[in-house]
Amino acid sequence: MPSAALQQPTSQKKSTNLSINSDLLRRARAHKINLSRTLEERLTEILLNEEREAWRTENAAAIEEYNARIEQNGVFSDGLRRF
Repeated sequence: MPSAALQQPTSQKKSTNLSINSDLLRRARAHKINLSRTLEERLTEILLNEEREAWRTENAAAIEEYNARIEQNGVFSDGLRRF
């Protein structure tokens, strides 16, 4: 799922309180890092990874079954390929 699909451009921003290491905050400000954008980007990455892993877990049995079937029977084009 592309990250754009996770972030709805029409969604409103919501204020929240966070606690952050003071040294990290000082350094981020010194480098003019946009904390809100950075957090949103990283949360998007984390959510994508979590959702991918959840999908793999939910579909593990079907994937194993498919792989076993292909291992045993091959794919439909095995007799057709010329390379």
